[in-house]
Amino acid sequence: MALILFIGVAVLLALGAPIAVSLGLASALAMMAGLGFDNGVQTSAQRMFTGTSSFTLVAIPFFILAGVIMNNGGISRRLVDAAKVLTGRLPGTLAHTNVMANMLFGSISGSAVASAAAVGGTMGPMQAKEGYSREFSAATNIASAPSGLLIPPSNTLIVFSLVSGGTSIAALFVAGYVPGILWGVACMAVVAVYARRNKIKADPRVSFRFGLKVVLDAVPSLLLIVIVIGGIIGGVFTATEGSAVAVVYSLILAFVYKAVKISHLPGILLESTRITAVVLVLIGVSSIMSWVMSYAGIPDLIAGSLLGLSDNMIIIFIVMNLILLAVGTFMDPTPAVLIFTPIFLPIAMGFGMDPVHFGIMMVFNLCIGTITPPVGPVLFVGARIANLRIESVIRGLLPFFAVLVALLMFVTFVPELSLWLPRLAGLMP
Repeated sequence: MALILFIGVAVLLALGAPIAVSLGLASALAMMAGLGFDNGVQTSAQRMFTGTSSFTLVAIPFFILAGVIMNNGGISRRLVDAAKVLTGRLPGTLAHTNVMANMLFGSISGSAVASAAAVGGTMGPMQAKEGYSREFSAATNIASAPSGLLIPPSNTLIVFSLVSGGTSIAALFVAGYVPGILWGVACMAVVAVYARRNKIKADPRVSFRFGLKVVLDAVPSLLLIVIVIGGIIGGVFTATEGSAVAVVYSLILAFVYKAVKISHLPGILLESTRITAVVLVLIGVSSIMSWVMSYAGIPDLIAGSLLGLSDNMIIIFIVMNLILLAVGTFMDPTPAVLIFTPIFLPIAMGFGMDPVHFGIMMVFNLCIGTITPPVGPVLFVGARIANLRIESVIRGLLPFFAVLVALLMFVTFVPELSLWLPRLAGLMP
């Protein structure tokens, strides 16, 4: 079964099949080979249904819908303007603005791809007029976009909560703040070095009154995070209920801004349905693959091989990170979390790692994969928005990769970066 599974996935990916088709078809074929045709078909269907029938997952389509409403609701421009005011006195202002806008917009929309498209489409032409290298501008946009996958609300962390046996979503959400913000700060450090080397000056100072007006204009959008995450942490509502609150709030805001009309709603619903369908299909087919791997004893084999390398915690965690970095280069974060959490989490917990800490480490790892070839969706969208070839963007991304991998090591080996805030909020002991 294992041989059919891995060969099937490799061949289908090489033929250019979508990741969901590759995982699902290869897993179903492996199941048929191991259980017989009839049992294999029935069990595949059962695993897909079981994998997507969790109440926890109801939060995902609601957060996706809220993000689509925000994307169409005139939010990105207000956040870009606010970010520009906040970074206005830093050399390389527009590049710093790009990073901060991605942090703000990504955390609200919950999508790194949407953030790279919306913010990159706004900032790219502005940076080109100021003499920034198109390649560096695109690299800055691409590298900073995934920070929103760590800063809540995060659909990937919801999936991790489900597959890890019910790790607190509230604790995971709060734990993502510091690593997500540090991701943005790391990108800004690279921008600062670029600005100094290329002697890019800061933008002219804006008046306090104008800056205050711009920031206040963005506050209603940012309040979404405060209301939703605050409500979840305070126990006012669950993460699923909070996702519904996010939809209602974002819809009211879009109507107030007069950026969305009643006639736009069918298109918004259709777009969110398409995105939700992709996510849920990935979860369903990953559930089949997880079952096949478990039936074939692959998790035990990997765990035994990993523990056979060394009994040193540092070495084990480094090897885990290397495997996840490699996996992230060709697999979407959602199926990667579903497949590898059951394999690595017990090992990590055996070395004393908290599940919340592990979840943040894993998602941070897979976020790097979203900007890494050959599959990296944020990389492809960011390059397309900038009208550049992937090859020309990669060179500009190298400094960002270096600082992000270094930061990943800090996130891995300094647990308090992830855990001190949930503990401060009383969400974990």
